[in-house]
Amino acid sequence: MISLTDLFSQPERHERALQGCLDLLDSEVANKSGLSGLAIKGGYKLVSSVKPGFLRQLVADLLPEFAAALQPFWSQAQTEGRSAQAHFSQVGGQVANALLAITDKRAEHTKLGALKATYAKLRPSASRHVEAAVPGLGGLIDNLVREA
Repeated sequence: MISLTDLFSQPERHERALQGCLDLLDSEVANKSGLSGLAIKGGYKLVSSVKPGFLRQLVADLLPEFAAALQPFWSQAQTEGRSAQAHFSQVGGQVANALLAITDKRAEHTKLGALKATYAKLRPSASRHVEAAVPGLGGLIDNLVREA
């Protein structure tokens, strides 16, 4: 069984993983509604407009840490003979917390004040939004593994 870190570090898979994450992010943000959706869309627009390619580079930089954080969940899914999507759906809160621990640390150390402030504003509701995206992330992993 290949590790997610190894899978995501393969050049052809890395690009697919990166684009898949960006597409998932775009889709999740686009589907948000209400006041919280408005805030998320505004924050996403701010992050996307920092400089050309900033969001893509940010996600690329996070992929290795995310792969390491997701590995225990993916290993458990494999042990149980389940897809990542099915397993991640059941442990979505735990997966979301593992990913948010990484972004919390990154946000704490950023020197970009506007991004830090936006993250702090959106962070209280982040768990439920990230958890909602976890099944899609599991599906992305399943697709990448099938292609390996």
